[in-house]
Amino acid sequence: METFVNGILAGWGSPGGVAIAVVQKSSQSGWSVETRGYGAAKADGTKVNERTLFSIGSNSKLFSTVAAGLLIHNETLSPRVSWNSRIGSLIPEWSLMDPLASNRSTIIDLMSHRTGLPRHDLSYGVSDDIQTILSKTKFLRPSAEFREVFQYNNIMYAIISHLPTALLPSKIPFARYVKANIFDPLGLTSTTYSFDVASATGNLADGMSRQRTPVEIRANPFGPGIPRPLPYFSQLGGEDGNAMSGAGGVISNAIDMVIRVSSISLFPTNIPIQAKWLQTLLLDGTNPTNNVSVIPPQVIEMVSTGITVESGTALFPELSPVVYGGGQERSTYRGHQLVEHGGATPGFNTLISRLPDDGLGVAVLTNDDDYGSLFMQVIKARIFDRALGLTKIDWDARVKALLLGPGPPRPLRSTNATLPSVGSLASLAGNYTNPGYQTIELCIVANPGSNGTSSNSSQSCKNLAAETPRTLPGAVNPSIPTLLARVDSDSASHFMLTHWSGNVFNISALQSVPTGNASEPFWMYVADDQGVGEFARDSPAGRVGLGVTGVWGAGDGVPSPLGNTVHERAEVWFDGV
Repeated sequence: METFVNGILAGWGSPGGVAIAVVQKSSQSGWSVETRGYGAAKADGTKVNERTLFSIGSNSKLFSTVAAGLLIHNETLSPRVSWNSRIGSLIPEWSLMDPLASNRSTIIDLMSHRTGLPRHDLSYGVSDDIQTILSKTKFLRPSAEFREVFQYNNIMYAIISHLPTALLPSKIPFARYVKANIFDPLGLTSTTYSFDVASATGNLADGMSRQRTPVEIRANPFGPGIPRPLPYFSQLGGEDGNAMSGAGGVISNAIDMVIRVSSISLFPTNIPIQAKWLQTLLLDGTNPTNNVSVIPPQVIEMVSTGITVESGTALFPELSPVVYGGGQERSTYRGHQLVEHGGATPGFNTLISRLPDDGLGVAVLTNDDDYGSLFMQVIKARIFDRALGLTKIDWDARVKALLLGPGPPRPLRSTNATLPSVGSLASLAGNYTNPGYQTIELCIVANPGSNGTSSNSSQSCKNLAAETPRTLPGAVNPSIPTLLARVDSDSASHFMLTHWSGNVFNISALQSVPTGNASEPFWMYVADDQGVGEFARDSPAGRVGLGVTGVWGAGDGVPSPLGNTVHERAEVWFDGV
């Protein structure tokens, strides 16, 4: 197994590493358990081990729904709460743009991603608190009817995580509620919502990415490029957590996935470990060390039972369609019931999976930003095949084939593209606002055939234009009209609008990342480049506004907005100020 995992890291050109925890229940000898680390935990070459800490991303969502379940089973609460309690009755500030969804949404609707609201991940900022997020949701455009379709949504989990604070007399912060009622009773001593606590241990991994040019990627998709650490995405809040802790704030390691009782032969060495999340899930909420029920089994059953169809077709013949409960996906793997969830934050990817009928659980934690979400599936499948005695499938080749499959060619901007008709680039620069998002200031950073960036009227834009070649090296093509804005986001520091034709611009979300190298102090991380912006004079006041598409994250099969105007067709409309 060691050779296999090291081969996976090498074959995918990973600049990072992976920690693995495996647990299997045996009726004769109790638990068989193993953990192991491979590859690099940090940019300085520190190796991954069983104590290396990773952001587990959306695997945090299960702790949020379990916390809600503990409140539901809290007989001292008055009035009592149920899975079908309407959010508006629990959180008075709750409101959505769709009045039906706003009135009827329950805990079940939020946790199973069926409110009709798409992701809108760019709407919340790093510094937003839960009250700010609640004040924005009524301005976010829905992309589907209430309870019509599965649409993954982090904001709904931020709201679920507000329930302990909203309902308990102590107004306890969510992160402290989970620590007191889940982490501590289960002995998850390494697990925390606090960046400060995790960083102070010295065990927090660097999220690793690759600096590569498009030419280098085309020549060798799995080339290592220049390994680059990413700054940790969520550093605010301490042990109180922050507004998005419930959606993706947990930091943990392999030893908090399992507790050692005996050893299995998946790995060549035995490493002592001391905690037990996978066993607790396989035991329906019972602490395996003392047989105390920490989480009512009805809660584990509820969140693990399919409510919404996430994927109606199977990706491979050995798999099945997927249904979603509450922070848990249910499907089958080669005829075996599978309950799992993935997690992704900038620099990290994780997968926590279990085959409940087989008493088998696997956790794969990686700090590979680019391909970790893919090769963690390969590692999980190989462990399942080996533990179950199944014929091996070359999942590595299959997953790579998906990545390397032909995609639509990206069109090139025409050399005779027409310039915007609604105004000059200088007139399009300025402030734009959407009450569900934020106010952004678009600044000129390239304006060929004119007086360049000197058209910027504000000092902040002049400063941004001056610093951009240094802080976002290679981002701007000086031959193409380009606007740039600073943004408050956990995954991007800037939005860049690069002219396409007429009033249409391509939108990229970029992160300026320090390198610690004086000769090359920053590198540019592309968080997303699928957005499209179109300027139009569609605002009620007759001002030019900006309609944005390709950013709301509605999911496959959900149509884009229809309409006769740019404003009507926009996923997000920013009014010019």
